[in-house]
Amino acid sequence: MKVIFDLEEGRLREEIIRRGAKRVLIQLPEGLRSEAPRLASIVENAGALAIVSGDPCYGACDLAISEAESLSADLIAHYGHSALPTLWRLPVVYFEARARIDVNKVVMESLAFLEQWKRVGLVTTVQHIDKLEEAKTILAEAGKTVLVGNAGHLPYPGQIMGCDYSNAESIRDGVDAFLFLGGGTFHAIGLAIAVMKPTVIADVYEGRIRSIELEVQKIIKKRWMLLSKAKECRNFGVLIGLKPGQKDIKSALKIKDLLVEDGKNVTLLALREINNSVLLQFPTLEAYVDTACPRLSFDDFQKPVLTINEALTMLGKIKWESLLTEGWFKRHHEIGHT
Repeated sequence: MKVIFDLEEGRLREEIIRRGAKRVLIQLPEGLRSEAPRLASIVENAGALAIVSGDPCYGACDLAISEAESLSADLIAHYGHSALPTLWRLPVVYFEARARIDVNKVVMESLAFLEQWKRVGLVTTVQHIDKLEEAKTILAEAGKTVLVGNAGHLPYPGQIMGCDYSNAESIRDGVDAFLFLGGGTFHAIGLAIAVMKPTVIADVYEGRIRSIELEVQKIIKKRWMLLSKAKECRNFGVLIGLKPGQKDIKSALKIKDLLVEDGKNVTLLALREINNSVLLQFPTLEAYVDTACPRLSFDDFQKPVLTINEALTMLGKIKWESLLTEGWFKRHHEIGHT
């Protein structure tokens, strides 16, 4: 199915003219890159030079600030994510790329998978945030008690991001299960791990429904094995993300101190891209703690890469049971908010 995304071409043109931008760096996630030439033409027609970033773009926090500065760009047009409430060194305009797609049929079909649960939490990504009311109405008319969380951390009620499930966490105790409206498993798995509740995907792109409970259980078992393996390691790397929205030096230094107190040898590593091939270039390091995006830790690495909470569990600061009851991404007092 071909899905049309609202790329707000008119607003892009207006922002360039209003700001008097002369050189614009366009950032696109993988699914929108086919639109790069057309968007570049719109930028050029508005009187600015267009440059498309060819580097990966994984989220609203993954802004190409330093790249834009090196290219003398005076505006970043960032597509596919909602705005972060942060002041950047360069002007950044976010375009959410809402999907123009009907969700009624797939939500109706999800009712068969939700039959055993009365209270349902409803969440989605920014691409489908304007479809939540339709979905909520369908579920409510079928006799479900539907909750849409609003913790105040994200722009929209019911919205989740790859590393922020606060809206879902805010209603966790009031629901029996969650319905994720969107595509793929990335966000749904993060949701299920964050809230530790049954999670069903209503895939609006493929038009099918699926439960991911078995996948989540496999992931939890794998995380326990990695944590146990890391506990036996002596030489650790603590990863500091260099992407603007992921850099958390305060947490990295705190984790380093806790590891040293536990008798570990620690090396701080600053990276923009965190992947298996890069980490393997440090053969004397046996395990890592990721203080950048917590979802990176769930990628396939040959050595243990722990989240902050998993590292705190390994060090005996929090209990494994708290991960299972409170979710993986909640910040604990041993580190605090940064």
